[in-house]
Amino acid sequence: MRPPTETAPAVPTADHSAPGQVVLRARSLTKSFVGHTVLSDVDLELRAGEVHGLVGENGAGKSTLMKILAGVHTADHGTVELDGQMMSFHHPLQAQQAGISTVFQEFNLLPERTVAENIWLGREPRRGPLVDVKRMNRDTQQLLDDLGVPGLRPDQRVRSLSVAEQQVVEIAKAVSFDARIISMDEPTAALATHEVELLYGIIRGLTARGVAILYVSHRLKEVFDLCDTITVLKDGKQVATRPAGSLDDAELVRLMVGRSIASFFPDPVEGTETGAPLLELRGAGNGYVDDVSLTLRAGEILGIAGLQGSGRTELLEALFGVRGFTRGELRVGDKVVRLRSPRSAVRAGLALVTEDRKATGLALNQSILDNALGPVRAVFPGRTGRARREVPGLFTNLQVAARAMDQEVQFLSGGNQQKVVLAGWLATEPRIVLMDEPTRGIDVGAKHAIYELMRVLTREGVGIVMVSSELPEIIGMADRILVMRDGRVAGELPAGPSEEAVLQLATGVTPTEQERA
Repeated sequence: MRPPTETAPAVPTADHSAPGQVVLRARSLTKSFVGHTVLSDVDLELRAGEVHGLVGENGAGKSTLMKILAGVHTADHGTVELDGQMMSFHHPLQAQQAGISTVFQEFNLLPERTVAENIWLGREPRRGPLVDVKRMNRDTQQLLDDLGVPGLRPDQRVRSLSVAEQQVVEIAKAVSFDARIISMDEPTAALATHEVELLYGIIRGLTARGVAILYVSHRLKEVFDLCDTITVLKDGKQVATRPAGSLDDAELVRLMVGRSIASFFPDPVEGTETGAPLLELRGAGNGYVDDVSLTLRAGEILGIAGLQGSGRTELLEALFGVRGFTRGELRVGDKVVRLRSPRSAVRAGLALVTEDRKATGLALNQSILDNALGPVRAVFPGRTGRARREVPGLFTNLQVAARAMDQEVQFLSGGNQQKVVLAGWLATEPRIVLMDEPTRGIDVGAKHAIYELMRVLTREGVGIVMVSSELPEIIGMADRILVMRDGRVAGELPAGPSEEAVLQLATGVTPTEQERA
């Protein structure tokens, strides 16, 4: 890897290969861990200037395939050819030097360093023995400008960035190499709608330069929006590789899960009724949200939509006492309350499924049982014995796939980790469940299981407040939708609105203004 020079482009600007030419060809890739085969005889071809989608449920082998191409793992069997030359990567540095960059779902950033220092780590431009900071910042700014990324400064420290901004830095870092192939693993998992559009533009700009993109996503709309070809993996095996235009949602889901899913979003369970108010806000606010009024009723799913930074997560955190309201009125049931901490919120019957399960929802090096018992132990220690007896039943109902109750939760798939989080909160017997991006980064089968759980909970009279950046999800599941903008409620919509109606409230831009823009 060469350090940047005064004339070195920040992003690839010349076509490396003719459009449509095979850049990478993998044959019969096979990989096992501790005697368990996770990838079996998988073939893959990546072409210059094209986006190749890689889809499948969690555990299908997608991440293993990407890590073999990235040099993180070495295949037990099979070959990888780059421009017809046989390659064998034993370290990620070798893959990067060969022109393969990877954006993993798990961030690999140093929080105390700046955006520029993270992007050029190990390749810093130098003036004599010292790092040339001005030049590094200038090169970073050029890179961000060329990618069309607004709002980020080279000198910002990564710890000060939002999850979405950190994802953008990861993408910029990958692009900063003279990459011929860029693999992206769930790059939009933490991005809001307008940020997804920004990523679309980045990808289209790269493919126009002849870069091949391997794109992994559970969001089917993105797969069909971006991909020219789609490969489906299931249980480590290749099910199909087809042109994207020859597939539709229903067929792709059938290939991924091996069965038909009649509807992504199940209807309410028979007998579900909307009851009395469980939670009410009147003119509530703090340093993050202002003048918020809402009502959540028993048996209801209240959706909270809005762009990243609109105050959605901050509203849930205020309701849960993380950053409590400093003005207005909060009523739980028929009582006015002031929740000053998460512990007081749990005692009042609330639960919060956080946006980032690994950072704030789980203790990754502890067992799935200990994680599920964590909320009860912290708030209702006297109930621990009863919860210990009930948790196995919750795991069964949630269809948690794990080797044993003492298995460390870090070794579970994303979908199963999310189910463990849910089991822990359900053990507290909440009346109100706050869900922040409840299906972020999990496969379609696990999503459907969580949707069904939500319907069962509302049938039992639980009220759910759900924040989601996926418009089809919030439209498909919510009984009512509040749209936030700039920390305030911009408007309320009934069940089943159009995406355009939600976005109009979220952005404050009317269709006529959008056309003029």
